[in-house]
Amino acid sequence: MTREEKAKYIDDLAADLKANNIVYLTDTAELTVETINSLRRRCFQSNIQLRVVKNALLEKAMDRVEGKDFGGLKDTLKGSTSVMFSEVANAPAKLIADFRKKNAKPILKGAYIDEAVFIGDNQLVVLENLKSKEELVGEIIGLLQSPAKNVLSGLTGAGSKIAGILKTLEERA
Repeated sequence: MTREEKAKYIDDLAADLKANNIVYLTDTAELTVETINSLRRRCFQSNIQLRVVKNALLEKAMDRVEGKDFGGLKDTLKGSTSVMFSEVANAPAKLIADFRKKNAKPILKGAYIDEAVFIGDNQLVVLENLKSKEELVGEIIGLLQSPAKNVLSGLTGAGSKIAGILKTLEERA
């Protein structure tokens, strides 16, 4: 790779890092070609971008991104590294966990999600349980609607009970 190609590669990687708020770093070393192609296919189907990168170039790209602190992620840049970019925070974690039911890898090195840094494979369960923005908005709307529904059902239920009692008394008389 020439110096110009490296510079362009770093610029492209820095642009991807700046454009995405959800970045996962994984170890995909020792996966067979067939297995890595299967992983790529599943990433594509899940709208996750997967790139195998060189650690030194990724570190330089991280240094070029202003406004984002990747913190301890730079310390995980050892061995083979693949980067996953996604729009949904827990999608790569779910994909990794599902893929590892049949394979030993990929192993999560770390993740950067909206200014939060998660380091280590032990964080995979935490990342899987993160809720997407849409899920959180849905839960908030449900919580806001719940008290109003309870009041309405109470009023409706009480009104029908009173009407039933009055009808029963009228029929007796």
